[in-house]
Amino acid sequence: MIAGTLQTDPRSGGIKRSSGVQVLPSVAEIWEKIRDNNDASVDWLIAGYKDGSKTDITVIASGAGGPTACAAALPDGEPAFGGCRMSNGRFQGFYYVSEITSPMKKGRASMHKNGVLNVMEGRDGEIDMKPGFTE
Repeated sequence: MIAGTLQTDPRSGGIKRSSGVQVLPSVAEIWEKIRDNNDASVDWLIAGYKDGSKTDITVIASGAGGPTACAAALPDGEPAFGGCRMSNGRFQGFYYVSEITSPMKKGRASMHKNGVLNVMEGRDGEIDMKPGFTE
């Protein structure tokens, strides 16, 4: 292995490893609606773990009202991933864990973050989403 390279780096000869996350199709479907300029019915989504699963990610909330409405809908005690259409027309993603989220859930979610956010094509950055967030 070349010093300073990761296992997934092609120079290391390592095998790319999956984080094991399964993002259900509903996440990509809602994200498509958010990106559709002709559909103002939804401009944010929050995804999280499906009940009883440690790897399946599904939509747990979506709606209109921008990032402020999204922030108001964040779950307490559970990791969340999501995205919003900002007032300037840009699409931003986020990863959120509350202070009361267990360390095990925080760790698992941080490993799954990129796998979930990569499903949201056309996202051009990340915001620090938290309760009370405003643009």
